[in-house]
Amino acid sequence: MKLSNSFSGALRTFAYFMASGTHYQLEGINYLDLYGEEPSAIEQAFAIYANVIELDEDGNVLNAKYAEKRATDYIRSYCDPTFEVNPPYQNWEIELHGPLPIKDLI
Repeated sequence: MKLSNSFSGALRTFAYFMASGTHYQLEGINYLDLYGEEPSAIEQAFAIYANVIELDEDGNVLNAKYAEKRATDYIRSYCDPTFEVNPPYQNWEIELHGPLPIKDLI
């Protein structure tokens, strides 16, 4: 099974705005340096995005903006310790799932 076009588009859009430093939910936050200096912060943001995003039975994304908000709130709180994530993250949202084997299964 392949990822849906809906999910692919949502992920691509999120990745573009994160990598370009132009995500509207992070206006005023200088987060681009995290890519080279603190990659685990970026890893965590993408994990939150992937954990929170929901698809319907046809693979259509139901909550892309909410998933982005949860992920960008993490970056904002990482860069600005006075920022409070509301509601606080639940464990399932911030879980880092194990990496896959180095070689593909197919």
